[in-house]
Amino acid sequence: MYPVTLTGRVVTLREFREDDAASSLSVVGDDRVTQWLSFDSRGPAEAEKMIHGAVARARLEPRSEYYLAVEHDGEFVGFARLGFNGVKAAKLGYAIRADRWGKGFATDAACTIMAFGFNRLGLHRISAAIGPENLASVAVVERLGMTYEGRIRDHVFTNGAWRDSLLYSVLENEWMDTEATPAPAV
Repeated sequence: MYPVTLTGRVVTLREFREDDAASSLSVVGDDRVTQWLSFDSRGPAEAEKMIHGAVARARLEPRSEYYLAVEHDGEFVGFARLGFNGVKAAKLGYAIRADRWGKGFATDAACTIMAFGFNRLGLHRISAAIGPENLASVAVVERLGMTYEGRIRDHVFTNGAWRDSLLYSVLENEWMDTEATPAPAV
């Protein structure tokens, strides 16, 4: 399915474009943001390569992921991703520019892409792995009805050290209950 545009309550998710490389630096080039992600900050050349790869992968059939730009009022504010893993399963990822934190954009982006995953892609399970110190992200997934499953030790190597992750998930039958009364944006 290409191209995809998803409309949330406060954000829009759309396919990445080649000209998003410079804007993406506000997320992937900012240490305040990447300290919570599974990769270190990236420079302009790496951001361009990342966006080029996302654009190319979006046109593959079958798709291995839905990696979408997040916009608010036409301005790039982050990304949301469902990466397929297993049978009818995907990993959720998202990041929002530091200067836009606390406005509900992550919650709305995650909710919107999860609804797409369950309702349009027919997924059975969506999981998220979050750094233990990332309390804001833990609050997002809990707000969306995800269940804590456990701790994955030394899960990612980022910022010069191994980091554990907290594993959360939601199943399609649980999501239907959550989706009926969407969580408010914070």
